[in-house]
Amino acid sequence: MRKKIIIAVILGVSIFAFVSFALSAAGKKSQDELFRQVELFSDTLAIIQTDYVDEVKPKDLIYGALKGMLSSLDPHSQFMDPDTYNELKVDTEGKFGGIGIEITIKDGLLTIVTPIEDTPAWKVGIKANDRIVKINNELTRDITLTDAVKKLRGKAGNPVNLTILRESEKKILEFKIVRDIIKIKDIKESKILEDGIAYIRLVEFRENTAQDVNAVLENLTKQGMNALILDLRNNPGGLLDQAVRVAEKFIEKGKLMVYTKGRKPSQNLKFLSRSNHPIINLPMVVLINEGSASGSEIVAGCLQDYKRAIIMGTKSFGKGSVQTVVPLRDGSALRLTTAKYFTPLGKVIHGKGVIPDISVEEGKIEIIEPKEAKPESAKDVFEEMEKKEQPAKEKEEKGFDYKSDNQIMRAVDVLKAVQFYKGTQN
Repeated sequence: MRKKIIIAVILGVSIFAFVSFALSAAGKKSQDELFRQVELFSDTLAIIQTDYVDEVKPKDLIYGALKGMLSSLDPHSQFMDPDTYNELKVDTEGKFGGIGIEITIKDGLLTIVTPIEDTPAWKVGIKANDRIVKINNELTRDITLTDAVKKLRGKAGNPVNLTILRESEKKILEFKIVRDIIKIKDIKESKILEDGIAYIRLVEFRENTAQDVNAVLENLTKQGMNALILDLRNNPGGLLDQAVRVAEKFIEKGKLMVYTKGRKPSQNLKFLSRSNHPIINLPMVVLINEGSASGSEIVAGCLQDYKRAIIMGTKSFGKGSVQTVVPLRDGSALRLTTAKYFTPLGKVIHGKGVIPDISVEEGKIEIIEPKEAKPESAKDVFEEMEKKEQPAKEKEEKGFDYKSDNQIMRAVDVLKAVQFYKGTQN
């Protein structure tokens, strides 16, 4: 018994700093309860050290306890050992080996927020809200985000097998995906579509996104832009400040863009528009879908609240919480949910998503060509083959075929109607 008490005291010292920190934030009423629970924790550590069948290093026990503690809070909070924390830093570089998906834990299941466009996952047909049941034939039940990322990432050229539950189709699907170097480009497409209606496809908010958007807008203005479609479909978010800076480009200076609420006053933040030359009279449509999350929801929610843009598509993902990374002394770190986002009118994003003003389901527009008479001569055969090859060549040259995307075409129709209405008022 004496030995157990000594060990309990020694191990208790390892969490003394944590207890002191917690007590400084806790009220008088909860101090006694916290001490009782810490004693329980210390007793458990001592028993494991003396009675468990194998000897376990104290560091492994503490790390295991911290992982369990953080995972009990919410899917986005986690304890990161030094290796995992270093991997998180790789994320911000915009280049890594993997399959190209954003993941989260939703309803207790490993869920795909969105596949990143033109990555291996995108090309094989992975979709937003797909549930990952197995990774390389290993069940993902109770898996942490950290462990899932480790299993999904790897050397470029190596395959990974995913078993996917697609609830919308009530199907179990098998995918073999070959990893590649994932290079994230924030602006995927920018051009004038027709009748002065411009189109910008924004796939993520990274370090220079706002600056890139400004440059693109200047270029489109020179080309005669008189309306804009901002496509945020399958945009998983990214850097908060960049999302705010993109949204403020279309909102008057000094307006509230988004705000956060947490338990501490320091976590309650307000973000105001600071743009000196906002574009405030340009008719806009913002496209969203179930793969639009976090930063893209902040942009859509802000523009919707101020009636600055028509939000079109399907309901967004609903990821509106703030994670703060707190480095620890041994190179590990805490990723802790500290606040939630709210739109200017106080709408909750987390778990709710952004509801579009006009609901338009995803789909493709197919143009059916009229049947032609069968060729009767060798010359007719060659002419027929050339006609068939021409559309493929045109599509390859054009690259982006917006007319086959029904959500984009509905947005074009809406903006044409707005332009017509404004013309009748002049």
